[in-house]
Amino acid sequence: MTKKSRTYIWQFVIGLGFFSGLWTAVGIDPQVIIFNALGNAVYTFYADPTVRSIFIVLPVILLTISIHRAYKKGKLSGLISVIIAYLAGVLIFVSTAPALLLLGISLIIGYLAPGRRVIKF
Repeated sequence: MTKKSRTYIWQFVIGLGFFSGLWTAVGIDPQVIIFNALGNAVYTFYADPTVRSIFIVLPVILLTISIHRAYKKGKLSGLISVIIAYLAGVLIFVSTAPALLLLGISLIIGYLAPGRRVIKF
């Protein structure tokens, strides 16, 4: 596996897709919890509503940047692999075998996405 494909799979397919779906299935979002705790800590030192609103909007901004980078590096097939990995993460506790099958499919598509495209978009 080339470095470009390995990096794409770990960063976007596993990290952004599968783990985000897994956290959705569990019912918590660690990113929101961390930003809320950090926002409360900063708000106690500097009580400005603008600072508080930054910590509310920051997770959305980071998600948008992550999706943009996934598209930039993998194009449409890369985004499809991330979406399939997200679905696999959501389904992992409901039905393990189909979820692992979806994860395998997303890994194959993610492997092909960064540079080995069958169809150029």
